[in-house]
Amino acid sequence: MPPAATHSIAQTLARTLEEFLGESHDAVVIEDGLVTFDLANAKFSISTENDKCLLHLWSDERNIVRRVEDAKQKKDCLQLEVRKFGQGKPTTIEICRERDRRTPSAKKAARAAYQRFLSAVLQRESPGYKIEKLTSAADLAHSFGPAYARCVLRKGRSAFAVIGVNEQETQATIDGALSAGLLWLEHCRQYTNRALVEGLRLFLPVGQAETVRVRMANLNHRASRFHLYEVIGNDSSLREADINDGGNIATRLVRNHDQAATRARFEGAIARVLRLAGSADEVEIAALSPGEMAFRWRGLEFARVRNALVPGSFSQQQQITFGAGAYETPLTEATEPFLRDLVSRMMLGRRPGGDRTDLLWHMQPERWLESLLLRDIQAIDARLDPEFVYRQVPAFAASDRAMIDLLTCTHDGRLAVIEVKASEDLHLPLQGLDYWARVNWHHQRGEFQKFGYFAGRELSADPPLLYLVAPALQLHPATDAQLKYLPEKIEWQVLGVNEDWRNGVRVIFRKSPK
Repeated sequence: MPPAATHSIAQTLARTLEEFLGESHDAVVIEDGLVTFDLANAKFSISTENDKCLLHLWSDERNIVRRVEDAKQKKDCLQLEVRKFGQGKPTTIEICRERDRRTPSAKKAARAAYQRFLSAVLQRESPGYKIEKLTSAADLAHSFGPAYARCVLRKGRSAFAVIGVNEQETQATIDGALSAGLLWLEHCRQYTNRALVEGLRLFLPVGQAETVRVRMANLNHRASRFHLYEVIGNDSSLREADINDGGNIATRLVRNHDQAATRARFEGAIARVLRLAGSADEVEIAALSPGEMAFRWRGLEFARVRNALVPGSFSQQQQITFGAGAYETPLTEATEPFLRDLVSRMMLGRRPGGDRTDLLWHMQPERWLESLLLRDIQAIDARLDPEFVYRQVPAFAASDRAMIDLLTCTHDGRLAVIEVKASEDLHLPLQGLDYWARVNWHHQRGEFQKFGYFAGRELSADPPLLYLVAPALQLHPATDAQLKYLPEKIEWQVLGVNEDWRNGVRVIFRKSPK
């Protein structure tokens, strides 16, 4: 095949990859039947060097390069025929937007089987109770998805709302069981006749219930009785989780790095990126660690500088990469024009009056909203201190990495947790509760100042405030039902902001428990 034709195929494959991945921020990469990369936490680059389309994927755990020879899209999955270096036989990689790769018929069969399984467990473990309204049918009018089997357990005039999730569902679905459970509890209390619905019982797969346990432990236990059961193995034995201790949280705080020292360390690289960007006024520069810095434009990261090992040695050198979202390519003299082009397109497209069909305008809207609040935190409450505002604070738990959207404090030193959503999200109240619980746990142990946060500020011993922020018309209709179960010790506010928040954030309405 002539070189020009080969080059054309490589360019076509690269463009197909870029378009698919540009709209698949949370996709997973599957090779040899296993999920090898989660693009929510991994990076990729695409090149057409030597007339070959090369896909480079890397994360903290692994690093691979594959030569792409063919690409076929089937619904929300891109199937790639790839060749590993040194191997003559091609293999297949799948990039799937949906983390749950089961077919609709497989999901339906698994959920029907789990419904029968849950019925048998309840009959065995709840003698004297009658099972009513057992279903896993979707009920979008009440925000009930088909992944959740639900029923009512009734014994005389006493009843419990029940939700169960099978182990084949994604972890995100399992984590969302409590949101669904509170809505089911409210529904049962409204429509179950001649019985008092005392509380909620959740049945989740063993080893996958920690996020739900922490959230449930921090609910208002005077408003309902809550029980969480982990289903163990094929023998369907149960273990009730301890939800009585709201302070029992497996979490650790990541140190706040010295921003000034890190900026000084990367002074030359920062100057080069800003020179190529052409404007430093609105570029956000943040130290992610002592050896890594990120550059963002209205919340969207477009470049990063880090200390990297020199190939073939143990010495380090500063490396600059660029790209929007998970896409990343090294900055060299040859690629400098591409960085200039990216920044130019971002500044044109990612602006209040930009083209709403532009991918850069749509990408990571919550990060854009966060960036506006970062610049003017008092837009949501004049009590908040603009001197101390931390964005995307990492707090690790045993099975996940929580990123607290914004952490700040009031002028009198009271901590404030701000959870931000740019679109409708059923789980907003409980995600906010989750982050509040982690912040409160670390605060009680005096860890924020110990780890470099709020230097020189005396923090109040009072529990943190909680702000839930979203565009007014994007607040999920089920939000109020969940807020009823937040504990009285949490001073929370729901803030509905203007729909055109990109022009500047304004609070349209404010809701609180008092």
